[in-house]
Parts: sequence; structure tokens; C-alpha cells
Amino acid sequence: MKKYYIIVGLLVIVLVMVIIFYPSYPLKYKEYIIKYSEEYNIDKVLVASVIYAESKFDADAQSNKGAVGLMQIMPTTAQEIANNLKEDYNKDKLFEPETNIKYGCYYLGKLINRFENTDTALCSYNAGMGVVNKWLQDERYSTDGKSLQIIPYEETKNYVDKIKNSYKYYENKF
Repeated sequence: MKKYYIIVGLLVIVLVMVIIFYPSYPLKYKEYIIKYSEEYNIDKVLVASVIYAESKFDADAQSNKGAVGLMQIMPTTAQEIANNLKEDYNKDKLFEPETNIKYGCYYLGKLINRFENTDTALCSYNAGMGVVNKWLQDERYSTDGKSLQIIPYEETKNYVDKIKNSYKYYENKF
């Protein structure tokens, strides 16, 4: 009987460890991801991976820096996007999944077009365009001025790695 409790106890411990340490990859709002990734000509799997990295699909997410919603868009960036799309700006709409994904896809597409390199665009999405432009001009980080051989911010490096890891999961979901 003692062996039975030991075995059950070990199984419970293993189950708890799996739950705690095995990443969960939710996938919500697939219709909006497909719609706006197609509209702005970007990879839908990449969009899902960015949403996972930014908010883990929590539409109400807010960062301590002020970024909002699924794709963690800064209100000033959202206002610029709304102006470019000739839409009325309303910060509260950033909590609506469709608007947030639309704006996030627009912005991510703009960064990919600007940098012509997905990893560099992701760095810019995380660290900011001005910061990444400086990195690209620094020979310690970029040899061609277009791609980064070294990502100086650990947070940004981890961000890009997280997207690449979740990409492997999401590519089988579309």
C-alpha cells in the first residue's frame, strides 16, 4: 500500500511539473489573424506568435510602459495608424481584438517592409524603430545595415527567440 501512495505521489508531482513548465499555446481570434495578415500581406503564423509573445492572447493586457491589448500597441502608435487608415482614434478600441489585430498587423507589416528582414522588424516592434536604426548603424551589431548579427538588448533577444519558438507550434494550427 505504501508503494501505491509513493507512485501516486510521484505521478502527481510529474503532472504538476508538466503543467507549470510546459508552455501553453492558446489560439484565439484566428479569423481576425487570417483576415488582417492577408490584408497587410504578412505571415499569419508570425502574427499569432507575436500575439502570444506580447499578451498570451489576453485582450485586456496592459504593459507598465502603456502598451495595450493583444499585440501590445502603444496608444501614440495606434493614433498614427488610425490616421494612416483614415479612421477615428479611440484608445478603448485597442482592447477590441479585431481593432488591435488590425492595427498590429498594419504596424508589423510596415516594419517588415521598412527593414526587409523579419527578425529586424521584430526587434523594432519590441525595442522601437529608433533604437533598431541605431543598432543597424553600429558595426558591432550589424555588418550590412539591414540585419542584426547581435541583438544588444537581452529582453529583445529573448522576445525574438520566444516568437521563433512559438512559431513552430502555431505553424501547424493554420
